[in-house]
Amino acid sequence: MNDMVHQSVLLIDDSPDIHHLVGARLRSERVNLLHAHDASEGFQLAASKQPDLILLDLDMPTTDGITLCRQLKAEHELSDIPVIFLTGTMDVQTKVLAFELGAVDYVTKPFDAVELKARVRSALRTKRYHDLLTTKAQIDALTGLWNRGYLNDRLAVEMSVLERKGLPVAVAMIDIDHFKPINDTYGHPFGDAVIQRIAGVLGNTSRDSDVVCRYGGEEFAIILRDTPSAGAMLVAERMRKAVETLQLTSGQTPVPLTVSIGIAGSDRVDDTATDSGKHLLEAADRALYRAKKAGRNRVEG
Repeated sequence: MNDMVHQSVLLIDDSPDIHHLVGARLRSERVNLLHAHDASEGFQLAASKQPDLILLDLDMPTTDGITLCRQLKAEHELSDIPVIFLTGTMDVQTKVLAFELGAVDYVTKPFDAVELKARVRSALRTKRYHDLLTTKAQIDALTGLWNRGYLNDRLAVEMSVLERKGLPVAVAMIDIDHFKPINDTYGHPFGDAVIQRIAGVLGNTSRDSDVVCRYGGEEFAIILRDTPSAGAMLVAERMRKAVETLQLTSGQTPVPLTVSIGIAGSDRVDDTATDSGKHLLEAADRALYRAKKAGRNRVEG
């Protein structure tokens, strides 16, 4: 992540004066400051904007900062956002509770400009390093695609979005046909090249909203966001055709490549299982098995 990229800070406070003051204090910093004036607006902005840091007033009417912090940390996609509490007074018991909930720091009002900047900078720097390490750990080294760990995490997020907003999600499981004979005949370096080329095709033919992952070995998985089963079938068929047109040779020998694809969509799969993301993956895997059994180089839903 480039240090010149502006990180975002969400300020949640019921006082217009505090918004003005924090804005003035952070004006010289490379941050995009977002404003929310109560807990409800703050939660909605946190969910939609995914800020890098939240400055959270402890003493708000209706829903206080401690309660909102607990709600934020309970959400999978929001739990890693660092929180700094803003408060006029903070007893030891409240401090302990705030840190137990996952707050990273607190700043007392009235703000000292230098102190506020230092604490915000420190929290954002830590968040930047955390994001870099997390991203590195979730990238497949051979293909540059997201790996299986990221797939599981992201699918949990999408299933949460499905539960809250009703937006459909589909999963595609993709397997390279006859990969073992290719590996055995032409060697593992050639097999790695096959995986890399197909990974490139999947990445190039996917949509910006799709999450393309290497599932393991010669298998890939794709999360198709806001997509019903019928739409996922169309995307998968486009990918299948693109792989089929690949021209790969070993020496002078052409090596034909095809993939089989299984599709499962939340609009057709019962999502009442305890782990609905796992349930969707298993349904896509069963569809992939049907594609293989039906002759390969095809899409089954």
